[in-house]
Amino acid sequence: MKYIIKNRLFPALLALCLLLGGWSTAQAATGPVGYVDFIYLVNQHPDTAQANAALKAEQEAVKQEFETKAPDLSDQDKQALDRQLVQRLEQKRLELVKPISAKVVAAANEVAREKGLSIVISKNEVICGGVDITADVLKKISKN
Repeated sequence: MKYIIKNRLFPALLALCLLLGGWSTAQAATGPVGYVDFIYLVNQHPDTAQANAALKAEQEAVKQEFETKAPDLSDQDKQALDRQLVQRLEQKRLELVKPISAKVVAAANEVAREKGLSIVISKNEVICGGVDITADVLKKISKN
C-alpha cells in the first residue's frame, strides 16, 4: 500500500490547536507567557506506547486488507480502496491521540494556573522570552 501514513501519531498542528484551545484572547494580554514542547510531552505520556501499539496493529490490519482485496480490483478501485483505508487509519490515529492530548493540555493548564501564566503556546512559536514549563507538565503527566 503505497499511500499509508507513516507512524507519526501526533502532528504539530493538532497539538497546537488543542493546546491553545483552552485560552481566551482576553487572558493573553494580562500576564506572562509560558511555552511547552507539546509533541515531546505527548510522546512522553504514559499512554502513548499503548496508543502507538494500537496504531501499528491497525496499520497491519489495513495493509493486510489492502493486499487481500487489491488483486481483484482495477487501478482506479485500488486507489479508492487505498484512500478509504488511509482515512480509516487517520480516524484511528485521531481517536488514539485525542485523550492523550487532552491529558497533556489539562496538565499544562494546571501548571499555567500554578505559575500565574495567562497563556501557554508551543515551543516552536517562541522567538524570545516566555517561561518553559515543559518539565513541570512532564512531572504532572508522569504522576497520572
